[in-house]
Amino acid sequence: MRSSPCPTPDVARARAALGDVVRRTPVLSSRTISERCGATVALKAENLQRTGSFKLRGALAKLAALGDGCAAGVVTGSAGNHGQALAYAARVRGVRCEVYMPASAPIAKVEAASALGAEVHVAGEHVIDALVAAEERAAEAGLAMVHPFEDLDVIAGQGTIGLELLEDVEDLAAVVLPIGGGGLASGVAIALKERRPEVRVVGVQAEACAPVPPSLRAGEPVHAARVLTIADGIAVKQPGALTLELLDRYVDDVVVVPEDDIADAMVLLLERAKLVVEGAGAVGVAALLGDRVDCPGSGTVVVESDVAPENVYLVAPGEQRGGPFIGGRKVKVKVGDLVSIPPNTWHLAYDDPGVPLQYTIIHIHTRTTLP
Repeated sequence: MRSSPCPTPDVARARAALGDVVRRTPVLSSRTISERCGATVALKAENLQRTGSFKLRGALAKLAALGDGCAAGVVTGSAGNHGQALAYAARVRGVRCEVYMPASAPIAKVEAASALGAEVHVAGEHVIDALVAAEERAAEAGLAMVHPFEDLDVIAGQGTIGLELLEDVEDLAAVVLPIGGGGLASGVAIALKERRPEVRVVGVQAEACAPVPPSLRAGEPVHAARVLTIADGIAVKQPGALTLELLDRYVDDVVVVPEDDIADAMVLLLERAKLVVEGAGAVGVAALLGDRVDCPGSGTVVVESDVAPENVYLVAPGEQRGGPFIGGRKVKVKVGDLVSIPPNTWHLAYDDPGVPLQYTIIHIHTRTTLP
């Protein structure tokens, strides 16, 4: 950790920067999840946010903080959600934007960022490669670098969710939310703890990519051994030094959930809550249903962080991996003739069987542009 504490992000100031661009997303009750947890549980539906995730909050907050400092334009590295959010924010504010994405980024997220006016470049295989390329571009062209999580203004923007929860949930007692780089969890925790220190904040990572718990124990960022997980939106190989310090200071606990639980939570949210949520956004529900979080009697809110309409996740049975039933339902998956499909229109990939998942996850990335 740092020898002296880092400044605390100003969440109230960041809120003023959001204006009427960011939607005040609803807090939805869930009888099914509440009954299964034995406590009152609600869902903060950030998957209904513009561009499909909370990331727009941090992007707008950063542009406001930069002021004339972004006159030449902004640049970032992203696997998708942050890149789309920055492209949207830059278009609204009339700022030029460049986004570097890894080759593994979903086609639709690449095209969505481009459709929003960003100049998109492909750099490397992983998010870290894209971030390095973006930082080099910022230095070369005089652009303002907007990091997806290792930035006080971005963190403050994400923290505005916490202010909304305090206003919308009268008996708020606990908040459960995903951790990737740590910007969302640290920002929301700061907003809550500065105003209601008794509210419990729990972060959740996918067991297949969970560098935060060992990083907190070590007192410094630690690399994850692997990043392959159904919760690809939070598959960050290591937290930043800044976010790690804030997580250590403000978050009460960090738990991990297995892949099977995340997949089950995604299905439950779709079938019972009618919410299309990607793996990263479902980890909080997975933690509750898996008894990894102690729920108070009322006022527990799970932040549903991301939606991925361009990613169709088919949980397909493999005879050697759990049989032909999923959640008590028989599943049949038929993949058509891929030879006739134009190149790059569809990308079909089977997860590494080494992932501890009972089902085969098929990702179909389609060419669609977010509205």
